[in-house]
Amino acid sequence: MQYCTCTCVQMVPVVLSRGFRSSTQTLKNRVPEAQKHFQMDNGLPVHIKGGTVDVLMYRATMTLTLGGTCYSIYWLLRASVPQKKA
Repeated sequence: MQYCTCTCVQMVPVVLSRGFRSSTQTLKNRVPEAQKHFQMDNGLPVHIKGGTVDVLMYRATMTLTLGGTCYSIYWLLRASVPQKKA
């Protein structure tokens, strides 16, 4: 069995390091902008300050949580009642 000794395998570390190095140099630090946005005192809770998408995700999460809780309680109550024998 022969092993591949082509230059492609040798180039992988070089390509990866170049890719990471070039991408980090072009990124702008947007953390201060986000901090200003989320720390504004506008009366909204933090989990809704992101906009419409955050509100929809919050409502969907609450709906699924309440639905799952009700479903669990239903099955617990149903399991606690003895079965009728036919």
